[in-house]
Amino acid sequence: MAGAIIENMSTRKLCIVGGILLVFQVIAFLVGGLIAPSPTTAVPYMSVKCIDVRKNHHKTKWLMPWGPNHCKKLKDFDEAVSRQIEANDIVFAVHIPLPSKEMSPWFQFMLFIMQLDIAFKMDNDLKENAEITLDVSLAYRDDMFDDWEEIAHAMEIRKLKCTFGSPKTVESEGRHYDCDFLPFMEIGSVAHKYYLINIRLPVNDRKGINVGIGEIKDIRLVGIHQNGGFTKVWFAMKTFLTPSILIIMVWYWRRITLMTRAPVLLEKVIFALGISMTFINIPVEWFSIGFDWTWMLLFGDIRQGIFYAMLLSFWIIFCGEHMMDQNERNRLSGYWKQVGPIAVGSFCLFIFDMCERGVQLKNPFYSIWTTEVGTELAMAFIIVAGICLCLYFLFLCFMVFQVFRNISGKQSSLPAMSKARRLHYEGLIFRFKFLMLITLACAAMTVIFFIVSQVTEGHWKWGDITIQVNSAFFTGIYGMWNLYVFALMFLYAPSHKNYGDDQSNGDLGVNSGEELQLTTTITHVDGPTEIYKLARKEAQE
Repeated sequence: MAGAIIENMSTRKLCIVGGILLVFQVIAFLVGGLIAPSPTTAVPYMSVKCIDVRKNHHKTKWLMPWGPNHCKKLKDFDEAVSRQIEANDIVFAVHIPLPSKEMSPWFQFMLFIMQLDIAFKMDNDLKENAEITLDVSLAYRDDMFDDWEEIAHAMEIRKLKCTFGSPKTVESEGRHYDCDFLPFMEIGSVAHKYYLINIRLPVNDRKGINVGIGEIKDIRLVGIHQNGGFTKVWFAMKTFLTPSILIIMVWYWRRITLMTRAPVLLEKVIFALGISMTFINIPVEWFSIGFDWTWMLLFGDIRQGIFYAMLLSFWIIFCGEHMMDQNERNRLSGYWKQVGPIAVGSFCLFIFDMCERGVQLKNPFYSIWTTEVGTELAMAFIIVAGICLCLYFLFLCFMVFQVFRNISGKQSSLPAMSKARRLHYEGLIFRFKFLMLITLACAAMTVIFFIVSQVTEGHWKWGDITIQVNSAFFTGIYGMWNLYVFALMFLYAPSHKNYGDDQSNGDLGVNSGEELQLTTTITHVDGPTEIYKLARKEAQE
């Protein structure tokens, strides 16, 4: 009777904990879906064709597309031909943002892609594998009457990938090619109110620069930036979750340090996972509102990479430490075959990110995908990382299979064990199955919401209520992994309570004739973990 009461209390306590976590999970999704706007906004820009007839095209003067000091404009290239204006004297100018608007640090980043309007002409056809050379400059100012200050200037080459859906005959002249978007620019901060882009297409017949690129009619840009409202909600979540994870980390490590034994490997890995989660949570982005920190995108990638590497390592070590008779437990060196691919894959992705966003810190127009060498290098890093990921999942699936096979063998021999040893193994089995269920649920939710966010229009409308699916995906998944780490530290924190004499050294000793070895994740001296207490099926007198 007492055992049944304890079992019911344990089950009820576990349900309460799970219910509380579920409530917070739902809140995380609703915050993004109902409160936050869409994560990003795309703004189309049409460049203005300006005339620059200054000698040597001195770069100190910036050409404005509109405003009190706007440039001399061209309607089209036919006008340029009639006025005998050369291609080298034409500048495509784009002002960011549109008239009567301002940029804000809350936008966090700016990403631009380019689309060229290229018309077919018999005497100026687009060559196969053509490349366009861009002389691009970027400037900023914070007042409409200030002078423009240069941020970057570069000569960039982009490959043109265009198709023409009609026969190339005289009748088809004037029709436009269907060209792919080109990567143009990425900046990791929006610290100023106004930006100006000047684009030149230098022509040099002798060197073959911008020859055979067809008749370019217009240059269009699409600017993508983070919504300020979403940024505020995102910062608020980070600010709330940082102390939550810090508190549970301090509590968790304090419980471990009170042990009479040294921390075991699984406890150390869970604590390291909490540190990596805290590293992501710390809202250093608040400083980007007042400082021009262009490296924040790269820093965010590094933080996420560290967390994912720790999460993958934890799953491997978690499975390995639950192979209850394995002699190689509690040593990180015993997992080098499984953790090695994680390290190699993470290193490859880090080098790839440094080659892309690292270079963009100096040249925001740079893209590793614009050259053959850069493309091959990037693909090599991604392929190696993909191979390492596949090897990792093969190792993980094999270890999960071994653990479940081991569990099946232990369950058949549980009735013959002493009470303490049986409770110990029942706790191990329960913990493993419980955490595997949570892990699968988290992984499934991540994949499902990612797919939903990609195939939907970005929001659902139910009557007067609009749900932002993409925002809900970001806030919900972010909150979910925080709750996952929180639950790990709560459920695997050692207990210091005494559960009776049946856990004495004599009862746990090998004098019973059992040759099974206890796992290092729990010791009889220091007591079971929280989840072990919740799973106890034996009343203590």
